[in-house]
Amino acid sequence: MKPKLIEAASPLTDIEADLDGLLRDGKPIRREFGDGNRLHIDRPLPFLCVHAGSHQDAAFHVVSANASYLIVADIGFAGVVARLVARRMREHCGAFLVLDIGELAEDRFLTEDVPFLPPFEIALASGDTAAEKAALKRFAAAASGREAKYRTPRVEEFNPTTRAQARLSDDLGDVAGLTVRFAPIYRVPGTERVYPELRDLIVANMVDSALQAVSAFLKASKLEQPATHRSLGRRAYIDAVVRADRAIDSVASTFDFLLAVTPINAEPAWREFRAGSFEHVPRLLYRPLEFEVAAQKRKLYSISLDHLEDPLLTKLLSEKQQELDLQLSMLAARETPSFVELGRALYGSVEPNLAARAHIILEKTPRGASAVQQGGLGADAVAAAARDMIAGYRATYSDFDASVEIRGDLPAGLLVSRNQLLVSRDTNLPSGRLTALLSHEIGVHLLTYFNGDAQGLAIFRSGLAGYEGMQEGLAVLAEYLVGGMTAARLRLIAARVLACRAMLDGATFEETFRILHGDFGIDDRSAFNVVLRVFRGGGLAKDAIYLRGVAQVLDHLKNGGSLTPFWIGKISASHFSAIQELNARGLLRAPRLEPAFLASDAARSRLKKAMAGIDPIDMVET
Repeated sequence: MKPKLIEAASPLTDIEADLDGLLRDGKPIRREFGDGNRLHIDRPLPFLCVHAGSHQDAAFHVVSANASYLIVADIGFAGVVARLVARRMREHCGAFLVLDIGELAEDRFLTEDVPFLPPFEIALASGDTAAEKAALKRFAAAASGREAKYRTPRVEEFNPTTRAQARLSDDLGDVAGLTVRFAPIYRVPGTERVYPELRDLIVANMVDSALQAVSAFLKASKLEQPATHRSLGRRAYIDAVVRADRAIDSVASTFDFLLAVTPINAEPAWREFRAGSFEHVPRLLYRPLEFEVAAQKRKLYSISLDHLEDPLLTKLLSEKQQELDLQLSMLAARETPSFVELGRALYGSVEPNLAARAHIILEKTPRGASAVQQGGLGADAVAAAARDMIAGYRATYSDFDASVEIRGDLPAGLLVSRNQLLVSRDTNLPSGRLTALLSHEIGVHLLTYFNGDAQGLAIFRSGLAGYEGMQEGLAVLAEYLVGGMTAARLRLIAARVLACRAMLDGATFEETFRILHGDFGIDDRSAFNVVLRVFRGGGLAKDAIYLRGVAQVLDHLKNGGSLTPFWIGKISASHFSAIQELNARGLLRAPRLEPAFLASDAARSRLKKAMAGIDPIDMVET
């Protein structure tokens, strides 16, 4: 052993200095030993996860996903480092647990002649103290509570006398330890290949179970337990995460999807459609793409997500990668039949209960109300009011660096593109709708852009995959909270749902127009505007998300949910638990801004009503 200790002397001196910097100055430790071996501690914590072995197995990913870990090839050196870290951190934290995590040599319960999928093995061992036993018990309960793709874990005692596998506890002395070994069920039997999805599930299960074990260990040690075991996770993004996020944002910033699929000749198209007695599809023109789709796809998938050391962030970035891929495919397929089906994959179909809700709205609200009026506010007046609202937000948060641009190549209305509010030159807005529309676009879309920009990763400003439904739901809720939800506006939102369903069911442009205008009494210009939105690019199912989104928001409020988490950036309802975890880990900041409209007594009163439980149709105030 003497040669190994002599060779380790220099690294140990460096580690001592690293621990001094961590405990004195809060400086994270990222000590590399070569060949991918390292000690990583992002803050003083009462545990260390250790893996001594291959970098190719799932146990490596389990350990490296933690905020405090050691990965080395030699188990003897692992013991030396673990004892050193434990001694220093135990003095600081009051107690310390080393988790030795590895894999069993084989998946011994799986045999060729088994008629069913058997359980898979997890073997555990610990020291004799009450705190160590509590950690083992919690790990066993947490791991047993999850299935790993059709195979249920079976937790057994790890017996070193019957297994030819070394364990770290033999070198830990008086340091508290928990040994974890699990069967490599993610490997394809008889090969070196793996089942990636199954591996990722195993990693997520083991990481969560380990943090629960640490939490139980702290409680049994009479120390303060964290509010949630998730708060023991990472609180810092490693460089690989930041690089991957920036690379994905570089692709996302190459194009604006909605601008690329929105016609640039809406007004001429309306005149053409009207002149043809609403019987012939008008010619729609689009902006030429300023990039090569295939080149952006190559760039997108050249971004490696293999070494991010954080399963949750890997999942979020992977989902965004896939969403961008789908959007790029849609842009390549503009004005072709494939565009509709790709859009169905991106936004989903119109579910029956959503269509039924839209029908009820159109049946119960008065037909006479029109969203298009003569003598409304033009583009200049709307843009001036928008600049005033933006100035108010900027006075509170100086980095609210939004701009307003009047454009002649957009259909009537407003559109947010990153940090810009685009106002169509053809805008003609009823004065009573001004505050509602600006609250929708600035108070939600721009606000979450700048709040997301402050989170440290660009994905929170550009949007997590599938964020648009919740964004539009919040934006529609904003219209209600400021008292601007009119019957005409809600009818248009409902009409969009039925137009999407008709388009997805194969109806033509003019047939969909007749459904809205003839069957439901939508005025001809408003019906055209809805159909134009739905058939842009070749048929875009996006517009069903407004009613679906606000219904989800109202259900969230009725069930006691808060709006605050949704202001931190552009997130979807499906990511709520992920946001809660990242928040518990300290990776997210509180929103820099909350919507200004929430400060009014009238808005608070309406919000209270929504929390008591209302349907979208109840948002219309008579």
